[in-house]
Amino acid sequence: MAKAAQSTMANKTGLEWLRARMEKLGYSSLEDVAQELQINRGNLYRYFSLETRPSVALLPDLCRVLKASPSDVLKALEILGPDDRL
Repeated sequence: MAKAAQSTMANKTGLEWLRARMEKLGYSSLEDVAQELQINRGNLYRYFSLETRPSVALLPDLCRVLKASPSDVLKALEILGPDDRL
């Protein structure tokens, strides 16, 4: 069953992925995540609605706060394709 959960998470991108991570980690709002990242909530929304891309310098913080690998975050942001590797 854990394999199925990983598989469905791997298929999500953008805001759908972010909302699933937030739920798993206990964040109740984009504002909570943005505060943890020390960025503007609007920017966080724009990154995960795929309107704009975050700077490379933000990647370590995104990984830390969202407890995800760089590969997972970059796939969620559709910077890497589903089958791409770092």
